Amino acid sequence: MRQTPGQTPQPPAAPAAAAQGQPPAAAKPQRPPAPSVPPEFDALPIWTMEPAKLIAMVKDPKSTVFQKAIACKKLAFTGGKDAVQPMAALLDHPQLSCYARFGLEPNPDPMVDDVLRAALGKLTGKLQVGVINTIGVRKDAKAMPALAKLINSSDPEIAGAAAASIGQIGGLQAAKVLQGALGSTNPPVFPVVARASLLCAEGLMAANKARAIEFYTQLSGASMPGPVRLAALRVLNAESPAPPGAKAYPPPTGEAAENDRSGFLGRRQ
Repeated sequence: MRQTPGQTPQPPAAPAAAAQGQPPAAAKPQRPPAPSVPPEFDALPIWTMEPAKLIAMVKDPKSTVFQKAIACKKLAFTGGKDAVQPMAALLDHPQLSCYARFGLEPNPDPMVDDVLRAALGKLTGKLQVGVINTIGVRKDAKAMPALAKLINSSDPEIAGAAAASIGQIGGLQAAKVLQGALGSTNPPVFPVVARASLLCAEGLMAANKARAIEFYTQLSGASMPGPVRLAALRVLNAESPAPPGAKAYPPPTGEAAENDRSGFLGRRQ
């Protein structure tokens, strides 16, 4: 700007952002384009297939592990009886076993329980643990004899998985098996058996309340893991007095009961 004589020089005009005390906005970095999905790992074409084509893909020995995995995942939603055997054939596959179980688990056909029980005695290690877990989710009571044997396995992962599945299945037979295991198992399996017993006792409350109270009484013993014992005591206090036919149980006593102010051990007067 041209200055007239005697006029004080003026500084050049500042940008609007600087005039307001704000730093100039930085230019936004350009986002690189999204990488393209290699055709051999594109799940969308598989996900849109009809069940018959998915089953054919699972059965085809030329299908890749990726293709079979995605096909099993989709068959969890669309698979029926025809999908059971092709996926069951993958239960011993080290990479695809989990996908096969994912596809079988929600399938309503009773044949699923048959193939899982058949695989139970043929598998070992983590593959067997996976099948045990799926049996528990499906609540297959026919698997109880096999699971009762596995709860005594020398492999703590298998024994713990069997105990957890028995607790999920529930019922009087499950309660009997778990009560026996409470007196025969040691850490690290014993805490799993105790938690499974708590779940089983909860399931018994609707069908056989007196039997459930007896089970909770055993779980309230001093030898039980702390969280299991406190949960059992809470139920016993809430259900007092015990229904006819149930064994009498002592109210909580000792330092823990005296110091408790949370109400977890029952209502305090």
